[in-house]
Amino acid sequence: MSATVVTPEQLEIVKNRARSVAEMFYNRVKESPNHEAYRFPDENEQWHSLTWAETGEKVTRLGAGLVSLGIEAEQRVAIASGTRVEWILADLAINAAGGATTTVYPSTMSDDVAYILADSDSRIVFAEDDEQVGKLREKHSELPSITKVVVFDGTTDGDWVIGLDDLEALGEKYLADHPSIIEERVAATTGDSLATLIYTSGTTGRPKGVRLSNDGWTYEGAVMV
Repeated sequence: MSATVVTPEQLEIVKNRARSVAEMFYNRVKESPNHEAYRFPDENEQWHSLTWAETGEKVTRLGAGLVSLGIEAEQRVAIASGTRVEWILADLAINAAGGATTTVYPSTMSDDVAYILADSDSRIVFAEDDEQVGKLREKHSELPSITKVVVFDGTTDGDWVIGLDDLEALGEKYLADHPSIIEERVAATTGDSLATLIYTSGTTGRPKGVRLSNDGWTYEGAVMV
């Protein structure tokens, strides 16, 4: 079995990698703004795409929306959803705001959802649909730290539960008065800053959170180049 040879160029890529997920993302936006970033289907199986520039603008607005709702550095924001483009946008927006993503499997029962959100001290939840929001409503009294739920596809109430477009509108308004807020948050995020809390399935007891730093994610990104 032959050993893997690492070139000086590859070592330089790792050494000079971005400090955070958000910095790595915005670097890509700057390098290839007009290239396609994501292609995804709608509910009618019609395909759409976003360029890196369009994605960057949307993530900036969503991130500013989170800041306007009070998210501070390394504060947790949860995502309870299956894989879809909105999951990616939410995760990038959380990192752009300087926060950390708490992951929640969409199949998780309401008792464990409440436990994960309380244990992680999450403040906002991105929820995929009415089913996921229903779990949160069921445990609302046990989740005093959850100030807002942002639903991807579901019913909003204009108060506790808002839509993704509503969050984006809040961000656009916030950016009008604080145009550099996301740049400031990204600049303040270091490699040691918490990026993600991934919870186990809980098969041997309560789910347990694994802390992942920005440095770990950017290292993975750099070595894959």
